[in-house]
Order: sequence, then C-alpha cells, then structure tokens
Amino acid sequence: MKVIGFTGMPWSGKSEAVRIACSFNICVLRMGDFVWQEVKNRGLPLNDQNVGTIAIQMRNRFGQDIWAKKTIDAIQKTKQKNIIVIDGIRSIQEVQTFQHILHSDFLLIAIIASDAIRYARAQHRGRADDSVDLQVLKGRDSREISWGIKEVIAKADITIHNESTKESFEKDIQHLFLSLKNKDTYTHQQASIPKT
Repeated sequence: MKVIGFTGMPWSGKSEAVRIACSFNICVLRMGDFVWQEVKNRGLPLNDQNVGTIAIQMRNRFGQDIWAKKTIDAIQKTKQKNIIVIDGIRSIQEVQTFQHILHSDFLLIAIIASDAIRYARAQHRGRADDSVDLQVLKGRDSREISWGIKEVIAKADITIHNESTKESFEKDIQHLFLSLKNKDTYTHQQASIPKT
C-alpha cells in the first residue's frame, strides 16, 4: 500500500488532484472532512469561521496531529491495499505522525501556485467554507501558515507546480498516479522535482 499525502496552500489545486485520484478509483481521505464532521456534530453552520475555530480547538486540546490520527484510524479501517490519497496535510506534526506510522509507505507531495492564481481560483470555486473577500482569503492563508504549512511544503518529497493550464496539471497528476500504480519512479522534467 502507498499513502500519498497532498499538501499546499488553499486553492493551489489539491481538490483537482483529488478529483483525478477519484477518476482512477483511488481511495481518498480528505482531512478537512473530519473537521467538517466535527462542526456538524456540534450543530454549527458549516462556514470558514467555524471550520477554522473547531480545527484550532481540537489541535489545542488533543495535539497538532489530531486530524492525522483520525485519518490513520480511517486508513486502518479501509480495505484498500493499493494507493490511498490524503488531502489537506497542514502541519509538520501531521507529517511526522504519518511517517512514524506508515514509514516508507508514505509519500508527501506539495502542490504550488502563486497567491494571485490561488485567490482567483477561490473566487470561482464556491465551496461551502470558501469566501471571495480578499482579506478573508489572506486570513485563511495566515491561519494555515501558523499551523506550519510552509514547513510541510518545504519537506515534500515531490513538488508539482500548478500555474499553467488545467490540462497541463491534469497530465502531471495522471502521470503521477499511473507511475505509482505501475510502481515506477515518478519524475517530471519541469513541473515536478522529486528530492534525491
């Protein structure tokens, strides 16, 4: 089994990578879904403020890797034996927890896009916990940076740049999954730079 962890700033392209994974019939576990479920369990409206507040509260109470631990519980319950994708890794403690439990079966991939591109995408996505207000968007960036996402991105085994066309990005992600399914070493001349 190979567990692929996607990380990146909001609106960098993680959701698109997950969509492509689903098209390959790859099991996807979105860490944010565990936060969303906690918000719903408390009877709160699903919006950016409540999602952020609950995520922080749970981290402060149970540790910075609480959502990683919930994800590992879900991995251990799944019957998938080939590839599992994790969406939404945000702290180095989460990475360390995945590495400690999964060892070499864990591969961290960062998706990178400029601020201008990311904010433009946010204004067109329209997800329940998104906002089109620029200050709110920057606030969400600040929150995730405070969790250590920049350090996580720097630790990635592979970096994929998503600043060209949607079609180009799709090809990069498809190439990634096909390589992993065939147990090949993933390389890409420009968009992806595996660490040695």
